[in-house]
Amino acid sequence: MQLTAENLAARRGEDLIFVNVSFHLTAGEALVLTGKNGSGKSTLLRVAAGLLKPEKGTVLFRDEESPQGRHPGEVSHYLGHRNAMKNELTVVENLEFWQSFLGHPATAGLPLEDAAEAVGLSGITHLPFGYLSAGQQRRFAFAKLLVAHRPVWILDEPTAALDASADRLFAGLIETHLAKGGIVLAATHQPLGLKNVQEMKMTGFAGVDQGVWG
Repeated sequence: MQLTAENLAARRGEDLIFVNVSFHLTAGEALVLTGKNGSGKSTLLRVAAGLLKPEKGTVLFRDEESPQGRHPGEVSHYLGHRNAMKNELTVVENLEFWQSFLGHPATAGLPLEDAAEAVGLSGITHLPFGYLSAGQQRRFAFAKLLVAHRPVWILDEPTAALDASADRLFAGLIETHLAKGGIVLAATHQPLGLKNVQEMKMTGFAGVDQGVWG
């Protein structure tokens, strides 16, 4: 299993945010993107997740089922700045939706209450999502990664709105995913506490007039 990006370039409006970005990750490996706001971290993650089209380059996921490669968005969880949960639905209803939408019998994840326990919030899944604190909401947003298995986790500031104890909890969940052969691509302003990870510093704004097709 591998996730490979080759010579990626992307724009935001007329601005060329980055060029010639390449990386290669295999099972059990993680890449952490660092850099200031506006440096292209989120843009690169959205390209990898299939939410933005690159200006140039390719990103492919390969495994035994797809040796020729397919887009990683087909086998990825994406956790962005927003939690992607409906405030008026209960936590259980939100997680049931994501479990159904993202999973199938061959990719079964944790039962809903087990996922809630894994993020330290068992016993309150009957509450409306909008009733919860920002930290609790972020924990349950992370829980949706656990209810349906996908080998690639694409995480944009995953520990936003969390305290130090939650940081450690999520670092442990990410380490467990890697230990099971998963792949993680993450952007962060603060250390995630992971071991043996690759790091790429994004610098941003490669230049409006720079060519990418030469």
